[in-house]
Amino acid sequence: MFLGHFALAFGAKRVSPALSLGTLFLACQFADLLWPTLVVLGYEVVEVDPGNTLVTPLNFVSYPYSHSLVALIGWSALFALIYRTIRGWHPVAIGTVAALVFSHYVLDVVSHRPDMPITLAGSRRLGFGLWNYPGTTLAVESVLFIAGTALYMSVTRASDRIGRLALYALIVTLVAVYFAALYGPPPPSSSAVAMAGHLTWLFVAWAYWVDRHRTAA
Repeated sequence: MFLGHFALAFGAKRVSPALSLGTLFLACQFADLLWPTLVVLGYEVVEVDPGNTLVTPLNFVSYPYSHSLVALIGWSALFALIYRTIRGWHPVAIGTVAALVFSHYVLDVVSHRPDMPITLAGSRRLGFGLWNYPGTTLAVESVLFIAGTALYMSVTRASDRIGRLALYALIVTLVAVYFAALYGPPPPSSSAVAMAGHLTWLFVAWAYWVDRHRTAA
């Protein structure tokens, strides 16, 4: 998923209003933020394979360190520990960021074909294959994203024009990127995929900026 991950981050603001939207974005997309670097370094492998599923032309050959069940349990625990060290003991916030990190595995298992690893070295993989049903995929992600952004806007208020316009621009850009990936041509190479994946960091920075210009309702 793409919009689905961000939808959970937007919606999680209602659970823990003290958390910045940037931190929520960082947590929900941690696996995809780590993955491009591991691909560039050669530790994980992706191939451009049009027709691999009906939604994405990517074949995720190997990504146990960023996307396996075991790895994401570990990353969620580490993320919680780091947050606890920096921000102090806030159980709801700690639980929220940990859950968001791990939620990436759950949503990807739902959407991917059976290519989601369970362990770092084992061959068993999971995947329910939602991506083989483009219409259903679009409907599910759209509902999640609308609900998530609505929750975020219900618990925050813009403190100035930036808080309003930057949020709308972020939402429009996320949707535009999603549809460009859904209906655009396949990427030219796996290297291009990895390099483009690093741009997700811009959304994290954007979310921090937006949240600084909004206050709890």
